[in-house]
Amino acid sequence: MMALKIRPYHAKDEKDVIDLWIACGLVSPVNNPKLDIERKTKVNPELFLVGEIEGKVIASCMAGYEGHRGWINYLAVHPDCRRRGFARRIMAEAERLLRASGCAKINLLVRSSNAMVMEFYKNIGFQMEDVICMGKRIEFDEPFQVE
Repeated sequence: MMALKIRPYHAKDEKDVIDLWIACGLVSPVNNPKLDIERKTKVNPELFLVGEIEGKVIASCMAGYEGHRGWINYLAVHPDCRRRGFARRIMAEAERLLRASGCAKINLLVRSSNAMVMEFYKNIGFQMEDVICMGKRIEFDEPFQVE
């Protein structure tokens, strides 16, 4: 098995990360990945991780911490590289970094239709909670078109 190198995101990774997110079905017209990356690199950029094998980005995890709860966004492993433990490894590194920051709890959002991903998170210790997620868009991005 090839070694997965986990490291912080660098600006040169942008295209590879966006291509990864597209391959994983994480990009939608209402979430412009370029703007999401730009915003993330301004806040806790050290918590934006990529996983690479032989210099090729095959995984990502965008973690965040605002002093109360940690959050996970854009966890992705390229479809050709799944079921090899890479998602567990990058999540473990994100959790380690969040814990080192003083974070006591991690939250994440999963689309209710994504049973496979929910099972993955259950297997690494996450549990469903009796909460309702609510959101309010306060900035409207230009729709992102997948090429």
